[in-house]
Amino acid sequence: MQWRSLVLGLLLLRLALQALLALLPALAPGLCLRLRLPFPFPPRSAALGPPGAARPLPGGGSSHWGSLRSGAEGRDEYEVRYSAAFPPQLRARLRDAARGMFAFGYDSYMQHAFPSDELDPLHCCGRGPDRDDPSNLNINDVLGNYSLTLIDALDTLAVMGNSSEFQKAVKLVIDTVSFDKDSTVQVFEATIRVLGSLLSAHIIITDAKQPFGDMTIKDYDNELLHMAHDLAVRLLPAFENTKTGIPYPRVNLKKGVPPDSNNETCTAGAGSLLVEFGILSRLLGDSTFEWVARRAVKALWSLRSNNTGLLGNVVNIQTGHWVGKQSGLGAGSDSFYEYLLKSYILFGEKEDLEMFIDAYQNIQNHLRRGREACNEGEGDPPLYVNVNMFTGQLMNTWIDSLQAFFPGLQVLIGDVEDAICLHAFYYAIWKRYGALPERYNWQLQAPDVPFYPLRPELVESTYLLYQATKNPFYLHVGMDILQSLEKYTKAKCGYATLHHVVEKTKEDRMESFFLSETCKYLYLLFDEDNPVHKSGNKYMFTTEGHIVSVDGRFRNSLWQDILPGEEDSTEKVKPNEFKAANFSSNCNRVPDERRYLLPLKSNYMRQIDRMVGLI
Repeated sequence: MQWRSLVLGLLLLRLALQALLALLPALAPGLCLRLRLPFPFPPRSAALGPPGAARPLPGGGSSHWGSLRSGAEGRDEYEVRYSAAFPPQLRARLRDAARGMFAFGYDSYMQHAFPSDELDPLHCCGRGPDRDDPSNLNINDVLGNYSLTLIDALDTLAVMGNSSEFQKAVKLVIDTVSFDKDSTVQVFEATIRVLGSLLSAHIIITDAKQPFGDMTIKDYDNELLHMAHDLAVRLLPAFENTKTGIPYPRVNLKKGVPPDSNNETCTAGAGSLLVEFGILSRLLGDSTFEWVARRAVKALWSLRSNNTGLLGNVVNIQTGHWVGKQSGLGAGSDSFYEYLLKSYILFGEKEDLEMFIDAYQNIQNHLRRGREACNEGEGDPPLYVNVNMFTGQLMNTWIDSLQAFFPGLQVLIGDVEDAICLHAFYYAIWKRYGALPERYNWQLQAPDVPFYPLRPELVESTYLLYQATKNPFYLHVGMDILQSLEKYTKAKCGYATLHHVVEKTKEDRMESFFLSETCKYLYLLFDEDNPVHKSGNKYMFTTEGHIVSVDGRFRNSLWQDILPGEEDSTEKVKPNEFKAANFSSNCNRVPDERRYLLPLKSNYMRQIDRMVGLI
């Protein structure tokens, strides 16, 4: 009898435990088991299928992140969280919070750091070039002793409608900034941060329509344009004495190219100068600047692999030999592809579009892994990996945070479905850490390089995807990002780099792009009525987030041939010609009935969350 009672008791206990486990998701929906299921690293010789085929991520043919079943009956947790209404009052509060974030960073810089280049937000002081250690390129490549943060923030002031501070800042730049400095800076950084901002502010000041309010400057005599010209002339020596036409990576603003200058440069650094140099040339009516920038792009393009059509990430400017053979979408390569497309959008040169279409198709053929469609089918979610430029074989299992710009670029070409998937991957990483680690290993599900310097790329793609889909999901993403920045990066004076995204320790640096890009994209995401969206003007953002009007004056050049002796490069493309073959999808594949549903089905979103170890 006792034996039967014991068995019956054990049976009832087991049934009770099973019932309790079944009820747990409903009782505590936030409770989850953190399943870490890294998939095995593949041999380098693993067959990856023919170019263009849907290929799984390394480790096997089936999904490695578990079942795609819904986690609850009825609407699951993803739909409940992200499909909720986003009331105008909440959006207005977040817009004001983004403006407040910018104001706190900007005011702290002006109070504690100006006229230095950057703000140290922990010690509330300024930072300039590291004169004691010229090899400190992390600092010296960017800081030129020319009030970098103030210049970089000019057009953000205008976009936020702060005309009085914009006018004050412009006058400060005109009266106090000089480029006649013994500073050795990176050509790329000086171009996108300083030259681009000066040109953007000049365009805003001289716009007859004044869509952002009265941003005119009394007695303005094109001073910012003259300063941009002066800076560009000081950068020109980088393009001299190179056998390939690819520029030296660094130049001294007073003395030219240093005698001990490095002959190696990255693809993005040398090939992402055309937008700013082209604008300057067309405003001045002087082809010199566009000529040298376009020559560098074409020189790099001529060095792509005959087998794959891919480019590497580091090249010798004298020999044309690829020192870095990695082909990817992150650091060293990212803005090269971005500027092929944006140069076409701005200038209408057919060769820019042709290069971009060719590059995009090669990226799809050799870098893309995972299932063919973002929102359909089985298999691993789409992901772009780093491969050998000559073979297309996988080189490593990490991606970096700069690659988060790519969904935004895909939006510009209409490949919205693929953009949705890649964005979801980076957002999942953000959800896990409250920031994006500089480099993330998708096999180990852990950061390889754990710092986060307040980069804007995920915010940029979030903003552009919202503009393309008007899906409230992206407002929720922006809210998450804004709250994380306030929680983890706010410091005594401004906002600080995260030294470690897991430990949330801080570094004493606020890079200028936080004000020029991160805050600007967050503000625009929540400001539905901003003139950028409502004025009727067309705008484009540079790779540093500087706003440029897209109008006819930049599509007209005073010269017939940018590169003498070659085919007419000023041939324009008709709008209906702008359609690249083999895109996996386009804008038409986001039907109206999905506008207020999740952009990515919840089962696929859950799969990506498992992919990064979030659940």
